[in-house]
Amino acid sequence: LTLPAQLLSYLALHGRAIRYGYVDRDWPIEAYQTVFATVPGSSEMPSAARPFTAEVVARLAGRGVLVAPITLHTGVASPEAHEAPYAERFHVPAATARLVGHVRADGGRVIAVGTTVVRALESAADPDGTVHEADGWTELVITPERGVRAVAGLLTGWHEPRASHLHMLAAVAGLPLLAHCYREAVHHHYLWHEFGDVNLLLPE
Repeated sequence: LTLPAQLLSYLALHGRAIRYGYVDRDWPIEAYQTVFATVPGSSEMPSAARPFTAEVVARLAGRGVLVAPITLHTGVASPEAHEAPYAERFHVPAATARLVGHVRADGGRVIAVGTTVVRALESAADPDGTVHEADGWTELVITPERGVRAVAGLLTGWHEPRASHLHMLAAVAGLPLLAHCYREAVHHHYLWHEFGDVNLLLPE
């Protein structure tokens, strides 16, 4: 693109965040940033991480939950007519790869915060689940047939009935648990997308 200003300055002046129908007003861009955000680049908010605050992260750390950083740039939300998800940029640092290996070797569970984190970690993993430092674009499509290798659980928002990411959720949780979760979500009128609810998929 040829722009009259730097890209981020141009976007700050002319752009606006993607907003779903049930969000009744524009929110400042700061409302779309998660506590983990450090590098600009996402097309949409990585909404699974939105409920986290510095206090929540500190309380988790106090209970022995380790938090490992990944740089990821989320694309526009999962297509909703069974199309494959768009390519997304990611970086798994060497320290994060080592920490994932340590947790798995010690019998712990690696819980991804968001579908993009699953794609990043699984793109950096060997068939045996060993994660390595990696950087690039992932076009990985995770299905129940492919399964997950490094990730044991997932915190994620709610996806539309034909969204391709539902295949990933089924790969992590299994279809019976996933179907039960969605029945409960519909029954209790949970909200989808950015400012909606999240659910923890943690199969036994």
